[in-house]
Parts: sequence; structure tokens; C-alpha cells
Amino acid sequence: MIRLKVNGKNHQFNGDPDMPLLWFLRDEMNMKGTKFGCGIGMCGACTIHLNGSPTRACLTSVSMAANGSITTIEGISPDGSHPVQIAWQELDVPQCGYCQSGQIMTACSLLAKKPKPTDADIDAAMDGNLCRCGTYLRIRSAVHKAAELSASRKAGSRTSTNRSGRRGGK
Repeated sequence: MIRLKVNGKNHQFNGDPDMPLLWFLRDEMNMKGTKFGCGIGMCGACTIHLNGSPTRACLTSVSMAANGSITTIEGISPDGSHPVQIAWQELDVPQCGYCQSGQIMTACSLLAKKPKPTDADIDAAMDGNLCRCGTYLRIRSAVHKAAELSASRKAGSRTSTNRSGRRGGK
């Protein structure tokens, strides 16, 4: 029996340990946000986070993810309020949208490591996530926008913490 944590919830799998994680997520967990693109790890459509790192679910077997923590596009935020999701919507990034869950997962990982990425940082991180529609410039703009949104959220939470601290104490 293989144990996995998917989007914060514990799961068990008794099937083929060599099954690609992609098919476990899509067929066993009914999480259709992670897409099948090429099946050889070259397009990025199947990108998920495994223990916090962007990982190609088509190349990762369920056994390789055993006891790991998996985050899918469905686990980024329950209501679409993650800064990357907001930026994607505000800048109307997707055209066909097929690659976007992988793009978003990669962007989230980048911003977790580099809160203020340069164009070169974004290009390097997003390299290997293919978009047939060619929305690369909108993707880069959205990553910058998400960085701004994240920074303003952090600044806002520090400000409200300071205010409540001043109000509560003498």
C-alpha cells in the first residue's frame, strides 16, 4: 500500500506502483486539472508539486511519490485567490488554456523561491513549459503581476498586524 498526501489530504493506493502519478491523479482521484500533454516530460502540462518542487507527473510513478506531499492545480487555492491565479485572470493569459495548469504550477514554484523574479528568472523557470498558442509574453507579465500581488499581500498583512498590535497594547 502506497501512502500519499494530495492537496493536504492523506490517501492510499493499492494499485500498480509503476502507474504514472498523472493517471493516479486523473483517474483514481478524479483531479482533471493536471493535463496529459506529451507523456515524456517535455511539455510541462502535467506539472504538479511533489514535496514543494515542480515535477512532471507523467514521468513520476506513484511509488516514486510514496509518502510525499503532492499539490495539484486544484490545491493551489480552494477559491482561485492565489496571486498567480488572480494575475492569470486579470491579464487574460490563456488562449486555449490546455497548458495553463502546468504553467501556473511552475510559476507558483518560481515565486516561492524568488519573490521578485527578473525576466531572465521567469524565462529560465518556465523553459520546458510549452504553449502551443504562444502566450509566453502574457505568461511572463502575469508572473510579474503575481509577484506584485504577493508583495502587496505580505505588506498588507504586516501593516494590519502592526495596527492590531498597537491597538491591543499600551
